[in-house]
Amino acid sequence: MLRLAARAASALALASALALTLTTPALADPPQPAATDIVGVGAGATESLFNRFSTEYNASLAAAGDTTSPRLYSWDSTGTSTITTKTGATPIGRPDGSSSGIVALNITTRSTVDFARSTRGPRFSDIPTHLFVAMARDAVSWAAPAGGNAPASLTPYELRLIYGCSITNWRQIDPALPDATIVPVLATPWGALSDTSDFFLRAAAEGAPFDYGPCVRRVFQENQGADALLHDPNAIVPYSVGHYIGQAYGGHTRPGDEPGALTVRGISGIAPVDPSGPNIRPVFASGAFGRILYNVVRDAEWNATDARGAALRGIFGSTGWICRSNGGVPLTRSYGFLPLSSFACGSIVHN
Repeated sequence: MLRLAARAASALALASALALTLTTPALADPPQPAATDIVGVGAGATESLFNRFSTEYNASLAAAGDTTSPRLYSWDSTGTSTITTKTGATPIGRPDGSSSGIVALNITTRSTVDFARSTRGPRFSDIPTHLFVAMARDAVSWAAPAGGNAPASLTPYELRLIYGCSITNWRQIDPALPDATIVPVLATPWGALSDTSDFFLRAAAEGAPFDYGPCVRRVFQENQGADALLHDPNAIVPYSVGHYIGQAYGGHTRPGDEPGALTVRGISGIAPVDPSGPNIRPVFASGAFGRILYNVVRDAEWNATDARGAALRGIFGSTGWICRSNGGVPLTRSYGFLPLSSFACGSIVHN
């Protein structure tokens, strides 16, 4: 077993050597972007939202009669092993996940990748010339099949014991629960923890080092219930709450990217979903299991006075299209995520 820090480092190294993948509802893989377009790769949790962003943002430019501004495109995290992101670009392995997308941003230029979708903030291993631009809020909880044997809520301590394989039967949680073996599952594309699984284990560990045990089973893709292993009535798996709301309530699904029978469950008695919204409960998102979603850009390009710099700020900045109520905000909410305040959306952090 490896510690999470070691896994994160190996994931970053692996990302630079392995391919990464694609899928999406609004655009799927985009039509071939022009060399001047703004093109992104990275995290799977926000790829469906970005496919819709691309469709709507580009339509808004066309409606305004703007035929010259760079268009916005985003490549999914799963699909063909290699992608040619723009006209004239050298093919690259498809990035699958935040760190893989950030690595792609590291090792390419504006002729290939302009931004990386990220569900994590900056780390010491990231280069200091990357800017993390805040976009929305998400949360991560755990999911289990409806009608299965899992309870409605577990504590972080119970989750640590389950994923550490010290608790293996539901009756160790509560004698009233069925006498059945728990099936803890993590998503490990390309052998490394997915963004959602990595964040979940870090949050459950409450900042302490944490090893997951040999009882843990694995699926390739995160935030889905299509895998046969997740049909087991005793399975539990980390899940993006925002992505789940977009799937289950917003209907933003496609084959392989759907919750199936899974429903997200609570932590310490707090349910993550307010179905009346539907939205992520702010009290849940403000705790240890809440996370900010970012888009990562190169600082020199962000601050440039040319058309590309203006386009980056006009899309991702605090007054940009994504942060506007007549732009991306309604779409962010429709896809299950919590829009940030006007002060926070478009704000920048870096290491």
